[in-house]
Amino acid sequence: MIEVTGLTKSYDGRTVVDDLSFRAEPGTVTGFLGPNGAGKSTTMRMIMGLDRPTSGSATVGGSRYDTLAAPMRDIGALLDAKALYGPRRAVDHLWCLARSNGIGRRRVTEVLEMVGLHEAGRRRAGGFSLGMGQRLGLAGALLGDPPVLMLDEPVNGLDPEGIIWIRTLLRSLAAEGRTVLLSSHLMSEMEHTADHLVVIGQGRLIADMTVQELIDNGSRTCVRVRAAEPERLATVLARTGAGVEQARDGLLSVTGLDTGQVSDVAAHHGIALRELAAHRSSLEEAYLELTQHTTDHGATAPAAV
Repeated sequence: MIEVTGLTKSYDGRTVVDDLSFRAEPGTVTGFLGPNGAGKSTTMRMIMGLDRPTSGSATVGGSRYDTLAAPMRDIGALLDAKALYGPRRAVDHLWCLARSNGIGRRRVTEVLEMVGLHEAGRRRAGGFSLGMGQRLGLAGALLGDPPVLMLDEPVNGLDPEGIIWIRTLLRSLAAEGRTVLLSSHLMSEMEHTADHLVVIGQGRLIADMTVQELIDNGSRTCVRVRAAEPERLATVLARTGAGVEQARDGLLSVTGLDTGQVSDVAAHHGIALRELAAHRSSLEEAYLELTQHTTDHGATAPAAV
């Protein structure tokens, strides 16, 4: 388990993580979401002991990271796929990590095979593509066979096949009872991978709930309709008190009425319908609605944020 309690981090008088508390539970893939600069990477760095909190605490399995005797056996992390020595071969990069935590060479071979880099293991890591670098970073995170994994944007640079592969892997690891904390900007992928979501904005907690709860609570259900006379239908629907938005292609988005009511209004006024369907927002739409007031495009954040 990862437990964050009252975590706060300030740089030069600017608070980038503000009294943040949440848990990532065993057996669950927890998605960690927020706009750029929201404090996600800073929070992950504090969990790993790379940044010191201004106040509050972050623990892994009940212990601070800096107190763990062999930390790679307790938590595997991928925070920066480029954080490696380029001239070193991939297998040697992993071997150096393994030796520092008392992990045998056989495990290096195993994780290279797990991430699909067995044949590339003797190549210099500096020549890897971003996707291959992500796979190597994931291999490093898996070296200690840890019960907890924390991954920051692990699908960056992966092709569609690689994205499906990592989704399957992470869900299988959670099914084994491991804790997985995952950040990503790909909402469509998070919708298929995560069980639970922690959303932050401007360093503060916005939501801590399941994927479905976020969609249900944050989304707007509407009816999408195309008609032979879209302007006229929009007018008569608005007279009923419904909310109506019209796109340039004539598609109407109607709120406040269900499909049956829209159909009845159109029939009553002799307006032929060509398309009628209920629409529920995706995770991406619900997320954007939830965070629309927390994006600070003009702020300058520290590099770690």
